[in-house]
Amino acid sequence: MTGIQPSDFVKRLDKTAEDTEVLLGKLLSDEVLSDEIFRPKRLIEAMRYSSLNGGKRLRPFLVVESAAVFGVARQSALLAGAALECIHCYSLIHDDLPAMDNSDLRRGRPTLHKAYDDATAILAGDALLTIAFDIITRDEIHPEAGVRLALTRALARASGVGGMAGGQILDLAGEGRFGDREPVDVARLQQMKTGALLRFGCIAGAILGKGSQKECQALDDYGRALGEAFQIADDLLDVEGDAAALGKQTGQDAALGKTTFVTQLGIEGARQRVRDLLAKGDSALSIFGNRADVLRAAARFVAERKN
Repeated sequence: MTGIQPSDFVKRLDKTAEDTEVLLGKLLSDEVLSDEIFRPKRLIEAMRYSSLNGGKRLRPFLVVESAAVFGVARQSALLAGAALECIHCYSLIHDDLPAMDNSDLRRGRPTLHKAYDDATAILAGDALLTIAFDIITRDEIHPEAGVRLALTRALARASGVGGMAGGQILDLAGEGRFGDREPVDVARLQQMKTGALLRFGCIAGAILGKGSQKECQALDDYGRALGEAFQIADDLLDVEGDAAALGKQTGQDAALGKTTFVTQLGIEGARQRVRDLLAKGDSALSIFGNRADVLRAAARFVAERKN
C-alpha cells in the first residue's frame, strides 16, 4: 500500500496536467523566438491541435514527481516534462498516419491527418520533435550545462533508433510490413516503443536532482517496471476496453495480427505479470522511503487504468 489516498493522487495528476497544458500553450504560441524567422499559422495550429487538450499527461507527471523526490523546483521539472510530452505527441501523430497505424480517432476526435492532411501531420510531428530539444536545453531547466546535456542525451536515446523509433519499426516488422512477418520479442519491443519514454520520465528526475548512482538505478528499475506494466494494461484494454472510454478504436492489435503480452500470456497471465511488476517497482523505490509514495501510486494508476 502507498501512503497517498487515491483522491489525492488524482488531484496531483490533474494539477500537473493543468500546469503542463498552460506551459505547452505558451511554448507553442505564435510568438517568434530569437533565431527563428517566422511561425506559420497552419503549422502552429496543427501542433496545438495534437498537443493541447490531451490526455492525462502521465509522462510529464513522472518527471515532476521523480524530481520532487530530490526536491527539484517544480517549474524546472515541468519544463523538462513539456519537452517529453512534445516527443510523445509527435509520436502519436506519426503513429496515426495511413503509412503506420492508419487511425481515424485519437483522444475521442479525428486524428491530425484527418482533421488537416497527411503533409501537415508529418510536418507538425517533425516540428514537435524538434522543439522538444529546444526546450530540454533551456537554461531555466537547470543552471548546470552538464545536467542539461545529460537530460538531452537521455531524451534523444529514449526517442530514437535505440528507443521509441526503433521500437516502432520492430512493431511494423512484426506485422509483416517489410516482407515475411518477423518473430517479435514483445518485451524488447515494449521497452523501446512505449517503455523508453516512460522510463525517461522517471530517470529525468534523478538527473535533475543529481542523484547518486544507486538512486538513479532505483528510478531506472522502477521506470522499466512501470513501462512494461503500462504496455500490458494497454494490451488488455485493446482486448477488453470500451472504445468510447478510450477515445480510439479497440481490437486493432488482433485485426493486425500483432503479438502482444496478452497473446503470449493470456488475459490472466498478463494480469499476474502486472502484479509482479508492481511488486518490482515497489522494491526499487524502497530506498526513498515515503518520499516515493506518489510514484508508487502512479504505478498502480497505470496498472488499473480504464483509458
